Amino acid sequence: MRSRTRPSDLVPGLDRRLFLQALLGTGAALGLSACTTAAAKGPALSSTAPLPSAVPAGTALSIASYTGQQELQLKLAGLLKNLPFDVSSWPSIGAGPDVINAFRAHSLEVGNNAGIPPIQAHFQGFDARIVAVDLTRKPTYVFATKPHSDIRSVDDFRGKKLAFSQGQAQGVVLLRALKKAGLKASDVTLVPLTSNQFLTALQAGQVDIAPLAISQVPAYLTRYGSDGAHTVTTDVVDLLNILWAPASVLADSAKAAAIAAYVPLWAKGLVWVYENPDTWDEDYYVKTQHITLDQAKGITALSNKPLLPPTWDEAIAWEQETIDLLAEGGFVKSFKADVLFDRRFEPIASHAVAAQYRS
Repeated sequence: MRSRTRPSDLVPGLDRRLFLQALLGTGAALGLSACTTAAAKGPALSSTAPLPSAVPAGTALSIASYTGQQELQLKLAGLLKNLPFDVSSWPSIGAGPDVINAFRAHSLEVGNNAGIPPIQAHFQGFDARIVAVDLTRKPTYVFATKPHSDIRSVDDFRGKKLAFSQGQAQGVVLLRALKKAGLKASDVTLVPLTSNQFLTALQAGQVDIAPLAISQVPAYLTRYGSDGAHTVTTDVVDLLNILWAPASVLADSAKAAAIAAYVPLWAKGLVWVYENPDTWDEDYYVKTQHITLDQAKGITALSNKPLLPPTWDEAIAWEQETIDLLAEGGFVKSFKADVLFDRRFEPIASHAVAAQYRS
């Protein structure tokens, strides 16, 4: 999924090691503990060759399941048994920098993120491709203030310290919000952190503003709202929820076939969660994230309806806008967004869901 901190991770203080992780990536700073995935077993597959229609016996994939979301939604939806391949592991890896590090270490083969990590990976010289797209029309991140703050609008961000992660969706949401308000990055102080450090930085008063996932907001305000912490409402969205995989994995015919078989189940899992909010609230948020049912319902009320488009034109245009925005700020060098997408997978997710989830 998109990189998110657990709603229950409200631990005060910002540790120096975490700050170093923001610069190096958690996996690089601490070392990846996941076992290296098995070597590819299928013959080489050209990036222009049609996707195989059958998954060979014995094929396995390592699929990211941050806080257990992906595995649980397939299990609850009754889809887990339909996987025509083995899952070697479901590592709880969600933040973009961590996913890239895991890809490099061959300990992860399919990630679930927003649109920014593939851009960051390309900028770092790592070749990976988007294989599924889910569009989000409502904001998935909310700007939260530190306690005892008088900030009420994005205009008030001028001169303030803002939590910023260049390689994650939250960073682009922040840059888009600043641009819409007529502010430049030079008008604020961008504090380099990863998203799992935003809460601690806010609580410690080391940043004035941080973009939090909607799943984090209820617990944060419950704890710090009485101390003056609050949210700043904007209509800035982060459009893309994607699956992606290293080009080296997609070049293996067996694994490419397995990914093509996983995409429709992923899409159906998203729809199942949307159509069964009560079960998801109880079995995921309450039982695994340890938040109250009322908080879970608040999160679900803000969630997006899945939208699996039959074409990726809008997604590619959005990625290009994001690349241009990052290049404008000097964060990456400009390039064509098309290279981030493997369009052989383009219709797969859409064909797996009902028409109401395609547009």
